[in-house]
Amino acid sequence: MTATVSLPPTSEDRFTTSSPRLSLAPAGSAPALLDGAWWLRSPDLAAELPSLLALLDPLWGRITRVTVNPVHWPVIPRKVPVAGRVVKVGWFLAEQDPHELLLLSYRVGRWNLLVIPPSTPAASAAWLMAAGSDPLGTSTASRLVAEAENLRAAAQDDRASEAVWNSEGGHVADPAPRPRIPGATPGVPNQAKGM
Repeated sequence: MTATVSLPPTSEDRFTTSSPRLSLAPAGSAPALLDGAWWLRSPDLAAELPSLLALLDPLWGRITRVTVNPVHWPVIPRKVPVAGRVVKVGWFLAEQDPHELLLLSYRVGRWNLLVIPPSTPAASAAWLMAAGSDPLGTSTASRLVAEAENLRAAAQDDRASEAVWNSEGGHVADPAPRPRIPGATPGVPNQAKGM
């Protein structure tokens, strides 16, 4: 299976729930902590889950249950209708990573997806999509989200430093005047006495 990534929404489809923005680890890859990443369009779980589950059912088998950590979800529905059936939704506060979605299929197994908040900048989301679907990944979902935030902050600091550099004409500000060496004439090398 190849990774599937949708482009960020345009102003026209920002409030629709078209195909999910999803990146999955390749099929048959070694087990990693995460099986992929899902970039939300909204924090509305009832609106977001049906299109995700409809897409994953043919790939992973019929998803029968979903669990989340309630920290980032304002409302957690108990059941979500998906393609003429109902999928149960549960939550675990301490047992589940706040940035992870657990998907269960009675016949096939379980999968963990990194959940990328809808307010995440596109560059950070792209990095998280790649990191969350890395078949050799060993980081937890929350650790990846924290790392993406650190990378974003470092990039902002770099841009701020570059802006200061450019505002100064692209050169270092005049350094403090250098102390003069006694007996030296500017532009003439200091010569040892007695020679």
